[in-house]
This record gives sequence, C-alpha cells and structure tokens, in this order.
Amino acid sequence: MKPGTRLWFVLAGAILFTIAVRSRGQAPTHPPEAVTGFDNQSNGFSDPDRHKADQKVFEEVEQIAPDGLGPLYNAQSCRECHQTPVPGAASQVSELRVGHVDSHGFFQNPEIPINHGAEVIRDRTLVNDRAICAEIQEHAPETETIRTTRLVTSTLGDGYVEAISDESLLAIRRQQCKSSHGKICGQAVKVPVPQSEGKDRIGRFGWKDQHASLLAFAADAYLNEMGITSRLQTDEVTKICNPPVATQIPNTDPTKVTEPNSLPDPNDNNLEDIDHFASFMRSLKAPARDDTIAGTPDAQHGAILFTKIGCATCHVETIVTGNSPAAPGGPGLHSDAVENRTIHPYSDFLLHNVGTGDGISVALVEHFGRKRVDTRLEEEKMLGEVTPSGKLEDECSESYQTAVAEGEKHPKLKRDTQCAREKIRTAPLWGLRLRSRLMHDGLSVQLEDAISRHRGEAEKVTEKFEKLKPAEKTAVLTFLRSL
Repeated sequence: MKPGTRLWFVLAGAILFTIAVRSRGQAPTHPPEAVTGFDNQSNGFSDPDRHKADQKVFEEVEQIAPDGLGPLYNAQSCRECHQTPVPGAASQVSELRVGHVDSHGFFQNPEIPINHGAEVIRDRTLVNDRAICAEIQEHAPETETIRTTRLVTSTLGDGYVEAISDESLLAIRRQQCKSSHGKICGQAVKVPVPQSEGKDRIGRFGWKDQHASLLAFAADAYLNEMGITSRLQTDEVTKICNPPVATQIPNTDPTKVTEPNSLPDPNDNNLEDIDHFASFMRSLKAPARDDTIAGTPDAQHGAILFTKIGCATCHVETIVTGNSPAAPGGPGLHSDAVENRTIHPYSDFLLHNVGTGDGISVALVEHFGRKRVDTRLEEEKMLGEVTPSGKLEDECSESYQTAVAEGEKHPKLKRDTQCAREKIRTAPLWGLRLRSRLMHDGLSVQLEDAISRHRGEAEKVTEKFEKLKPAEKTAVLTFLRSL
C-alpha cells in the first residue's frame, strides 16, 4: 500500500480491521505476504514435481470402471468445476439442493425415489444432475419445496485459509459483536477433521462451513460430485447400476471397480486421489488483484468507503495464518509455506444471516459419512457433551453433531439452530472480478444487485451504501472490481 494511501486512511478516520493472531512465539512483526497469481505454479507448499503430479490427478477425467465414477454424479473431474482462470479456481457450475419443512417447522432432508421407486435416496440435500444409467436419474419430487442452487466455490488460496487458527476466527467474531453492539456476530461451528490432522476445528470451507480440512473437503466432493468412494467416504450413495466389484485387487479387471473406489497406490507413496487433491489445493496461490484498477484514485477511495460503511466488518481484509493441519506434510510438501502468512481474503469465514440464506440444513451423513456421524454422536453421548446448554450461539460451543443430537431431544433448540439453515459463509471477495454470477445462488449478475440483497445482519450496512452519493457508489464498485 502506498504511503499516500495510508495517510488517506488516517485522515478519513477509517481503521482497517486486521486480525494478526500468531501461533508461534517469535513471529516477525510483519509476517510475509501470501503468494498470489494465476500462473499454475505452487505457492511453495509443494515441490514442482509434486505439484505437477497432484494437478494431473486433479484434472483426470474419471471413468465408470475401474475408476468408479457414479452411479450418481455431477462432474467427471475436479477441474470440470474449478477452472476459471486456472485449475482450482471457481466456474459457472452450480449444484441443486432441496428439502422441505415438516409440520413442526423442522427442516427435513429430501427423499428422492430412483429406479421407478425401488430405492429412495435419503440423508443428503444434493440432487445430482447426472447418472451412469437412466433408471437412477434423480428428480426432485414436488414435496421438496425448499430449493436452491449453489455456485462452486474457488479453492485458490485455500491452503492459507486452512492454516488460519481457530483463535483468529474467534477474535474476529468477538470484534464484530463488540463493534456492532451485538447486531453482527458471525457463527463459528466446530466440525470433524480426519484423525490424522488432529482435533475438531472451526469450519471454513463450503457455503455452510461444513469442513475445516481440505482433505475432508476433497473426500466429500469426490463422493458427492463424482460418486467415487475413498477411505474417508466409504459408502456409495446407491449401488444400482454400480459395476461389479473386483475380487483380486492386484489384477483388477478394467470392467470392475474396487470398494472404496480410490485405493492407496503402492507405486506412489501409498497416496490416494484425495491426498493429491488436498495437496494440490493447499499449494494454490491466492487470487491476485488487478493492480491497474487497484491503483486508481477511485479504487483507493472505494476501499476507504468499503470500510467506513461497515462492509469490512464481515469481509475482513487482512488475516495472518497460523499452523497448517497438513504439518508435517509429506513427500515433496512443505506446510510452513502457508503458515504465518498475511492474506487478504475479504472474509471472516464465519456464518451469517444476511437475508439470503437458502433454508437448507447441513446433511451430516452426506458430508461426513454414516459410520463417522454415528460414531461421533455416540462418543459425544458417552462423554456427556450432548446436553442442552442454551448457549448454542456462544463461541465454538456448537458442533453440527451436537446441534442435531440436541435437536432430536429438544425441539426448540432444533428449531433455533437447524445447523445454520438461514446462514451462509461470508463469501471471500478475493478473485471477485473473475465471477460472472454472484452470491451463493448465482442469481445476481451485477455488483450493485448483490449488495442490495444483503439484509438481516447486513441491513444497516446496505442502507449506508444506498445513501452514498453516485460518485461514492462508483468508487466502491471500482474497488470491488479490482479484487
């Protein structure tokens, strides 16, 4: 930032909200900036050869057999949904989610019949757009009156996001609540991470913050977007039309599949596809700004106004990362490349009700698998953690599992939480200029339209934007177009 711009900020009385919680004792005063760009090169997390190998798997087009594509799916490769302007970024692709509210006002996952009613798909809100045989093509029944589309999220810079400490996110939440006198308070929800990566962490990936680990996020997408099972997601959504299972793994028949579909490769350090996906996403550079636009007086003035009217309360400009759960890494990986770095995501990665919630709850089995959900619920009951506290909105006191388990016994709590039905993760604005469709549903195509949709916790902020002079609005929009 130019000295003149810093002085302008001071004169305007706008203080940028910067969270810089460090997890290391002797952290430098000014942690280095995260690596940005769209050049398909690693941010330093992976060596060039490992990055190339990971990207190859990320871009691989999956087949029905022996890969295990389907039986229900949306895409044949990760790149198919993450491609603009480089692999790992966002795209125009959206997915359909549905459900309904029962007579007691509780959200219920849909029940979608397939194979002429011979089987019913439950435990997920996602409706897959594609299938490997006609008999199982999903169609949302008319009973599912809650319907929404959700745009694919970008994974650029997510290795840095994964390394943000829980303490940093909670500090942001505390500051929001304090500065807004309780009118804006992001919700932090703890979610499970793979056992190899430690204890539960605050979610930060997905529109509902359903994941805190890129490895778990990769396994979720592999199953639900491509229909491919892994060690973290072992159960098929349906076995109708699924190719027969190979009986001899060493000499796998190319017309058959294995279960799980993705197995450790003994010739590749026993890595599975989801391991490659995770390390590829962790190695992606953060989105770069358009320096030409960012350097204009309009954009610089717009940045001041963006903070002044309150947008930066949730769209936090600067965060300093902590330790990566990927430590100590693996072959060709260097987790310290994403640790103690300064990032500018323009997000708090928390859940908020800004009047655009889609009414869809988190389907635990869909995102974590039946066995894992049942095990975790049982563990919580044994530890006595599933008890009505009456403080589900407190910092980190709520987990998706606890919210559901408590709701089953305490209808009021279930009605109040329902896994943040009306809340959406604050969309990171870095890389905003690369999106042709805006908001979680992609229904806004103009920046001003997207801003005007912000209500709920953001209502007062929206009102301040609408009261700006035309030239000031233009400045804010110019600033946003530079991101």
